[in-house]
Amino acid sequence: METKIVGVGVGVTDRFRSVAEEKSVRIDHLAPRAQRLDIKVTHRAYHNGRVADDTVELTVVGKGPVVRAEATDGDKFAALDMAVDKICEQLRRAKGKRVDARNHPRGPHFEKGSGALEGIDVQPASVDAIAAVSNGTAPVTAVEDVEEEYTPVVIRTKEFDPEWMTVEEAVDRMELVGHDFFLFIDVRTDHPSVVYRRKGWDYGVISLTTQAQPEVEEAVAS
Repeated sequence: METKIVGVGVGVTDRFRSVAEEKSVRIDHLAPRAQRLDIKVTHRAYHNGRVADDTVELTVVGKGPVVRAEATDGDKFAALDMAVDKICEQLRRAKGKRVDARNHPRGPHFEKGSGALEGIDVQPASVDAIAAVSNGTAPVTAVEDVEEEYTPVVIRTKEFDPEWMTVEEAVDRMELVGHDFFLFIDVRTDHPSVVYRRKGWDYGVISLTTQAQPEVEEAVAS
């Protein structure tokens, strides 16, 4: 497995490169089909008295879905350790699910008659919850600002090509990338959908029905 390391705001020393390549053996053992491990180290310095930190992002690229994990610490070596632990745990879960699927070939399935999902802990969102999200009335919890100085909100935007898959496949992909939600197109309905993590090992699904955009009435000046 090839290892590629880049630094943003920080130089990549020979010592860090050596340690990273040693730890990549753990990942290679759990993902033998992986072709490349991308390691990105980002150093952030703050001007409000906050201590600088380093974020290490790991991306495993190969045959199959991409696997990602990241961790942040004041020491980049500690951040590397935590990120490697996270991605190894995600790979172990994925491997365990593959073994379980082989031992139980029926696995999760969709009951066409009842429309229920069997064999997987997925609970569809209620009609009230979907309505609250669609019309913007979902409750928002206010969080007190811990920063004394004003800091503008930075919104990270990402764009991806749409992928058609089942709910079960979307849950597996969500686990692999280590996120709390995953956006996809439901292959059964062609509706944009999101699977998300609930308490414990439960999951939820939110789908958008396809309909024409409502016409906006022009305001008439009195």
